[in-house]
Amino acid sequence: EKDDECKVIVLKAQGKAFCAGADLAYLQKLQSNSLEENEADSRNLMNLFNRIYNSPKVVIAQIQGHALAGGCGLAALADFSFSVPEAKFGYTEVRIGFVPAIVMVYLLRKIGEGKARSILLSGEVFDAAKAKELGLINHVSQAGEIEGEVYDFAQGLIKGNSGQSMALVKTMISRVQDLSLADALDYAVKSNALARESKDCKKGIAAFLNKENIQWD
Repeated sequence: EKDDECKVIVLKAQGKAFCAGADLAYLQKLQSNSLEENEADSRNLMNLFNRIYNSPKVVIAQIQGHALAGGCGLAALADFSFSVPEAKFGYTEVRIGFVPAIVMVYLLRKIGEGKARSILLSGEVFDAAKAKELGLINHVSQAGEIEGEVYDFAQGLIKGNSGQSMALVKTMISRVQDLSLADALDYAVKSNALARESKDCKKGIAAFLNKENIQWD
């Protein structure tokens, strides 16, 4: 986040699974904690998810295997998600008497209440094709091609877009949903005005008018 030369973060894993969610043995151990201790532990997960969601960098999830429970939450948090067809998705917490509490907050924003209700309450496990249909992920790529496709997509963002603009768009997406219509529009007007004064906007408009290719750093 502090590296000005970085525009895109790729979140990926090694092994058969992208992320299978919380360690159940660890959750069992936490059952002996006090309510305050469990709230503190849950807040750590919240801080992680919030850090990814609000990152000024574009986050791409490269999902090479199953993404379940909290792992499905990670997939949903990314700005863009690429998955292999074989990957399984699902919020399975209700099947073990638990709740997908923190991931739910972000999922409702991403795919809406109707779709979220269906998968959160059923605990259904589904494939990448359905995950794409739900709007949970963006792309389905073959296992041998996903690495290259993610790289090419990331390079397109890096070379084609202003990092400053993408960061501002991400901030605005996060904030406007919590505001009334009037306040959201007022915030949008101010953001619009500030963007016009930015170095990147001046550079981009000048290059367009001069019919030059924009060379983003």
